[in-house]
Amino acid sequence: MSATTEDRRSGTPKHTPLGWPPRNRRELLVKTLWIGVWLVFLSSPVEDLVNGGHGTGATVAGALGLTVFVGVYLTLVFRNIGRPFTPRVVLTLGGILGVLAPLLAYTLGGAWLGLFVYLSVAWGATLPLRAAYWAIPASAVAMYLIGLHSDENEARGLVVLVLLIGFAMTGVGQLVRTTIELRKARATVAQLAANEERLRLARDLHDLLGHSLSLITLKSELAGRMLPDHPGKAAQQVADIEQVSRQALVDVREAVTGYRRPRLAAELAGTQVALSAAGVAAEVPAEPDLTGVPEESESALAWALREAVTNVVRHSGADRCAVRLLHRQTLDGPVLELTVEDDGSGGSGKGPGNGLTGLTERLEKAGGGLEAGRVKHGFRLVARVPTAPAADVGSGA
Repeated sequence: MSATTEDRRSGTPKHTPLGWPPRNRRELLVKTLWIGVWLVFLSSPVEDLVNGGHGTGATVAGALGLTVFVGVYLTLVFRNIGRPFTPRVVLTLGGILGVLAPLLAYTLGGAWLGLFVYLSVAWGATLPLRAAYWAIPASAVAMYLIGLHSDENEARGLVVLVLLIGFAMTGVGQLVRTTIELRKARATVAQLAANEERLRLARDLHDLLGHSLSLITLKSELAGRMLPDHPGKAAQQVADIEQVSRQALVDVREAVTGYRRPRLAAELAGTQVALSAAGVAAEVPAEPDLTGVPEESESALAWALREAVTNVVRHSGADRCAVRLLHRQTLDGPVLELTVEDDGSGGSGKGPGNGLTGLTERLEKAGGGLEAGRVKHGFRLVARVPTAPAADVGSGA
């Protein structure tokens, strides 16, 4: 239930993550089954209604009470593992369960003591921790005291279960709340990172264009003043304006190229996040050794990693993915080799797509190469780019 896996085609979760409301029928079914399997403890009350020998009035009242109890329980727990109710609604619904469980167990006998298991689950999953720590033991005590008048052995056997499952559900509830808070924190971090990037872009543009545009404005004013009486000097100012404009254009193009060029370290970090979010067990190196790797080669390798991970997440249906980055010595010289291997299908199997074709061209332009294809247990992509020999690196420094 808590594991999150992605549907590689649609990008939506295969299984509803803990703390998320269901967003389609499949997720609704998964969550319903996860909660409904615990309804096994209702077998005793149902059997007692059928074969317990109660009068017609008691049977009708018991069936009605059981229906209300189960409906309130499912409403409370199902909704809480998604988009929680307000505290007032939680307390109201929890109070209804707290009244029905002892009332039905006391009036209809020991077969109904199992309702306290559901009461403990509901309180553990929905109440604040401090309140749950008091409510769960109280429900166990109430269950045992009622059991003394009907079925002491059954009550004694259920005491530990009521306590254990109730406190276990406090952990589940806390996990739900933590998951929701973590998701909000990630969104906040992403927003802050985007804001910081905007500020950096604004500073860079100011540094790049502020002086050039000021100079262009000043020289344009000078040229306008000189034009009637000193056309030669005005022409010189216009020539200076052209030179400054061309240099500003070059600076902007270099800056934009730098923004668009992916960095391998950043792509590796993004790979870990993307694979983990997709429910794929990831094996990703932490810090790449880029000694002697030209910027163009690093950029090509980063593009290869991005494309490979995108294919894993969207198309492969993999459960595991390993990323390895190694320096190797080949007949053509030293290379940096990136390997991305998963245990999925490798996509549609209709031949290389545009992504792999573009990667091959990009890597070949950087002097490297690409190998991609299915292996025994999945799909493997290997990208290589040349690196400078150690001696060249030392001499260049």
